[in-house]
Amino acid sequence: MADKKMVEEITSMDVDFAQWYTDIVKKAELIDYTSVKGCMVIKPAGYAIWELIQKQLDERFKETGVQNVYLPMFIPESLLQKEKDHVEGFAPEVAWVTHGGLEPLAERMCVRPTSETLFCDFYKNDIHSYRDLPKVYNQWCSVVRWEKETRPFLRSREFLWQEGHTAHATEEDAQNRTIQMLNLYADFCEQVLAIPVIKGQKTDKEKFAGAVATYTIEALMHDGKALQSGTSHNFGDGFAKAFGIQFADKDNTLKYVHQTSWGMTTRLIGAIIMTHGDNEGLVLPPRVAPIQVCVIPIQQKKEGVLDKAFEIADSLKGICRVKVDDTDKTPGFKFAEAEMRGYPIRIEIGPRDIEEGKCVLVRRDTREKLECAIADIAKKVPELLETIQSEMLERARKHRDAHTYVAHNMEEMEKIFSETTGFVKAMWCGDRACEDQIKEKLAVTSRCAPFEQENLGDTCVCCGKPAKKMIYWGKAY
Repeated sequence: MADKKMVEEITSMDVDFAQWYTDIVKKAELIDYTSVKGCMVIKPAGYAIWELIQKQLDERFKETGVQNVYLPMFIPESLLQKEKDHVEGFAPEVAWVTHGGLEPLAERMCVRPTSETLFCDFYKNDIHSYRDLPKVYNQWCSVVRWEKETRPFLRSREFLWQEGHTAHATEEDAQNRTIQMLNLYADFCEQVLAIPVIKGQKTDKEKFAGAVATYTIEALMHDGKALQSGTSHNFGDGFAKAFGIQFADKDNTLKYVHQTSWGMTTRLIGAIIMTHGDNEGLVLPPRVAPIQVCVIPIQQKKEGVLDKAFEIADSLKGICRVKVDDTDKTPGFKFAEAEMRGYPIRIEIGPRDIEEGKCVLVRRDTREKLECAIADIAKKVPELLETIQSEMLERARKHRDAHTYVAHNMEEMEKIFSETTGFVKAMWCGDRACEDQIKEKLAVTSRCAPFEQENLGDTCVCCGKPAKKMIYWGKAY
């Protein structure tokens, strides 16, 4: 009864997806709520996932020449005001510091919502010549945005992220870096998180405040809603002109630098939950699973069982991240807990298995049970982890494709969104008025104009005028 009850505490995703999500982040001990409204404690199980994301992303960054730095968390108001579009875009979400100790500050400071202005202030003194370029910097930090509605990982007032900020001599170099980082993000999501994404450009309405162009990777969650999973921005020379960031070029003339910025956040943990999770709990892709294999001894009080469990775990050390559940809970409870925490593989070993020189491997993603000779475990487990990783990506891709629709006019679009959720591909004339009308009428937003354009017709889905590009539309987190 106790084994069953543990699983029953997770609300079914078909009954209430939002409650299912909240149940998982709580029961799997990824987060805890705090007395600071809108902020969360990321518990060890949640932070361990973030560390694996951070480590693997950071390695990929460094392979492309990125260097890590750290800038202050406070931004003086006068600095924030320098780029008009930027400050207007962030003003509603800024948290202000007005006192230092007991003294009022001469100038109030905001807690960084993002660090473009600080990097610009730094770059204007650090860049003098073309020989100083490019600057390809990134920082791992937290930022604060005073959100009204918050949800663990998806939207909190303080969250962890990385923000890359680069400066280049030419427009072409900046554009190349912008796209390079977007491709890196897409590859990371698919290869590491097993989340397929659509790469594309945001419309002017949806782009980052102060950017010339914003590029995005969009993922589709299990409930059919879109999640922006990473963005890369080309700033052109707008920030450089606002902050006076100039360099002497090879021809000895003064020129403005061209800048980019790009970021990914702890929201990716929410994406993992909502792409792969099920009614039993988390399903973690092996490459970001803090524990990839959990060995569960059955009848562990019987002589030799616990020893054999630890022997199996020892044989896997250095091959994968492994633990033995030697608590005094029942095997059924341990199975349910291993499932709820999303461990990719559990190994069941009992007295009869030991006699026969075998054990049982259970896949978390499909629940398939496989018999394996104890002698073959060190060979079989890494192979199975690779299979799980690639099949999770394939399943997520099939789910996304099955929930991607085409609309040729507003009637079709309205019908699709009234009956289901997912991505809708439709042609657009490029006019902001049509984008606004679609948002107002259907409560959906343009997700991106994908790099892989398709011609679904010659006319705009909204106004019927000649179409300029195909857009993905959807409801988003």
